[in-house]
Amino acid sequence: MVSGKILVITMNLVLLLSTFIFFIGVCSEEALKPDVVNVGAIFSFNTINGKVAKVVKAAENDINSDPSILGGRKLSISLHDSNFSSFLGIIGGVFSWGNNNHAFNLFAIRSIAIYGGRYRSNNWSTKCCDGPSPNDEFQMIAIAEMVSYFGWAEVIAVFRDDDQSRNGIITLGDKLSERRRRISYKAALLADPTAKRSDILRELVKIRMMESRVIVLHTFSKTGLLVFEVAKSLGMMEKEYVWIASTWLSTILDSTSPLKPETANSIQGALTLRPHMVDSKKKRDFMSRWNQLSNGSIGFNPYALYACDTVWMLVRGVKLLLDQGGTISFSNDTRLNGIAGKTLNLSALSAFDGGQQLLENILHTNMTGLTGPVQFNKDRSLVNPSYDIINAVETGYRRIGYWSNYSGLSIVPPETLYRKKPNHSISNHRLDSVIWPGGETTKPRGWVFPNNGRELRIGIPRRVSYRDFVSLVNGTDTVQGYCIDVFLAAMRFLPYALPYRFIPFGDGRENPNFNELVSQINSGVFDGVVGDIAIVTNRTKMADFTQPYIESGLVVVAPVRKMSSSAWSFARPFTPLMWAVTAAFFLVVGAVVWILEHRINDEFRGPPKQQIVTILWFSFSTMFFAHRENTVSTLGLLVLIIWLFVVLIINSSYTASLTSILMVQQLSSTIKGIDTLISSNEPIGFQVGSFTENYLIEEVNVPKSRLVPLGSPEEYALALESRRVAAVVDERSYVDLFLSDHCEFSIRGQEFTKSGWGFAFPRDSPLAIDMSTAILALSENGQLQKIHDQWLSRRACSSESSETKSEQLDLQSFWGLFLICGIACIFALLVYFWLMFRQFNRHSPEELDPTSPVSSRSARLQTFMSFFDGKVEKSRSGSKRKGYSMSSNDYYREDESTYRSGRIEP
Repeated sequence: MVSGKILVITMNLVLLLSTFIFFIGVCSEEALKPDVVNVGAIFSFNTINGKVAKVVKAAENDINSDPSILGGRKLSISLHDSNFSSFLGIIGGVFSWGNNNHAFNLFAIRSIAIYGGRYRSNNWSTKCCDGPSPNDEFQMIAIAEMVSYFGWAEVIAVFRDDDQSRNGIITLGDKLSERRRRISYKAALLADPTAKRSDILRELVKIRMMESRVIVLHTFSKTGLLVFEVAKSLGMMEKEYVWIASTWLSTILDSTSPLKPETANSIQGALTLRPHMVDSKKKRDFMSRWNQLSNGSIGFNPYALYACDTVWMLVRGVKLLLDQGGTISFSNDTRLNGIAGKTLNLSALSAFDGGQQLLENILHTNMTGLTGPVQFNKDRSLVNPSYDIINAVETGYRRIGYWSNYSGLSIVPPETLYRKKPNHSISNHRLDSVIWPGGETTKPRGWVFPNNGRELRIGIPRRVSYRDFVSLVNGTDTVQGYCIDVFLAAMRFLPYALPYRFIPFGDGRENPNFNELVSQINSGVFDGVVGDIAIVTNRTKMADFTQPYIESGLVVVAPVRKMSSSAWSFARPFTPLMWAVTAAFFLVVGAVVWILEHRINDEFRGPPKQQIVTILWFSFSTMFFAHRENTVSTLGLLVLIIWLFVVLIINSSYTASLTSILMVQQLSSTIKGIDTLISSNEPIGFQVGSFTENYLIEEVNVPKSRLVPLGSPEEYALALESRRVAAVVDERSYVDLFLSDHCEFSIRGQEFTKSGWGFAFPRDSPLAIDMSTAILALSENGQLQKIHDQWLSRRACSSESSETKSEQLDLQSFWGLFLICGIACIFALLVYFWLMFRQFNRHSPEELDPTSPVSSRSARLQTFMSFFDGKVEKSRSGSKRKGYSMSSNDYYREDESTYRSGRIEP
């Protein structure tokens, strides 16, 4: 071959070291548009992916068989072994081809890097794009979503110690962090082929002692299989373990069939990813040629298709470059001139002038290859990357679902979902069932307690008071109490053994500060805290708490005196104003009904004294719905119905309030609740060590000078009796115990906070979740209540009998009813008098003698009063619509002269 220059284009098509790198050269040094495009491909021949090298030659033959592809030019691909080193492989390939052609002028890389993993640029190459296979970032996103889907909080990363794998694990850590997960430990192994069994054994022994049981393995095939082999010997492929391998494992499963029995046994239950390939006729035709191309030396795997697609993508880019009028020319790279080294002679390297244009051509690739659509995003990553999720089983493997950056985890092929709107909701993620290590079908918990021979250190408060909750038996290390029994009962519900020991916290002279107790978890002194620990905001910042096992809000306790009974107890339900308004409305309603019924109802007529008695009787008899008088007018019925409804409500309220007064012990105190306590400016007691002090100071702005620390129930009683404090603010659980022995005090008002007690563990500890589940189980089966009754149920002053007195019912509770009734009365009277005036004007004389005194206003008023007092009889012959006729019509006609003379006959 004549001398020429060479263009180097690096392409790492796999996630392992088995890279192959293309070198493009020209047939003639003078030819700017060569007849032959020489390509050098560098592989690691001893890897599984390196065995697909012959596929590249098949692609060369396919391209050369069609002269139109390269415009009559030929493609020539030469192969070189990198021996597991990308950099040395490039240098070795350059010098090998250069020496074989005697006159090659070597040059640097203005490169197109097409990686199965994320691209790593070197000192003289420029970053360009990720290749036609998904890169490490998407693979790590897929693994992170799998971890999140199964609900594991922590993983251990085992990876090869090189730039590509380290960056992949960094990406995995970032993606897990976005989902509130994390990598708890990173184990770096030497890369193939230098990894040693002893190094792997040392790391796995260390990992076996750790808490997490979810292991992500990101390495090469040789090291990866060795890791599984050692893990199997250590019992780490049994139940409770989870292994997630990157794509190297799926490559082994695809390429090696059948697997050796010992290999198949060591990887059983592991999960892995495989680049997803769209099913197509092109793919099926290629697979039918595979055995002929590989001579049966290796099974079919996706990277064979990616290799072919890469060759086609490169050839399309070169042809487009030449068709655009571009040329293949080279120039010296000044950045290499100052680099010393006679052996490598890097200053002899040249740079390809058309590299940027070739890069742009490849980035704008839009073709359908063997793997499916090939197209790049603006960030130079593959459009719609996707993976198959594979579960290694005894008979080989089974696909349990897919992952794509378009829709996440799914059991539907990604190409089907591309026709729908993207949906990344976690609730839509689905995977088929998995067979886990050890043949388990139940999802592993993903963690265990560290097997380091150390018991969990559980801190407990050394209480001085309220020892029913937590206490040390005198002279022993035995711990007992309500909180301890709940903890022990929950421990029995855990599906695993938990070694632990209780460590008291406090000096034994006063109750310890519970904030300091919880903070000992952050300091590493305790692995958990058990006791009467209230779950409050500042403590949740230091530790994770379980589900509350008892509710306990803050309440106010104050001295009370029993109200003495009296002959006037029946009047207590209503305030004096309420009694006055009610009595007034009885009279008003009686008078209104009398006005509305007087002219048409004989029961509301008669002598004046009788009518006054009727009004009073009717008014107050409605209280018992015992009124005898019939109401016949429409307006009267309206008023009466509304009033009876008001009476019904008043009667019911009175009865309920009076029953409460007579049945419940009545207690009196100037303190009605937290509001009156704060406004009183009197001293307030609180329990030493509790969160009450901080709450009163920070939340309700009580001056610290008003707060008095109290250490025991006896101190509570003495301080309250001596008026040293006006009231004590404490949690309900403590107060209930206190009141069981001190009936002279009472809870005033309602609980003004809502909280509960729980057990505290380190942040993100899975034990908090498991203990919460156990506490819920205790609650559901009634055992939690039994423990409560055993320790906390006492006699006498229950909270029921210590409630504040029933408040009197005041006018404000009923003013709406009275308003409605008053409006109805006014409305009825207005309508009634309007009708009356119409009738009066129609029946009164049209003309009065202006010279007669009878025409005075007083005479007309007397005439109207006589008209009002007149009886209206039912019409016997008139229309039913009129209903009534005046019996005094004739009276008006006969005595018209009398009216004119001013005399009114009685």
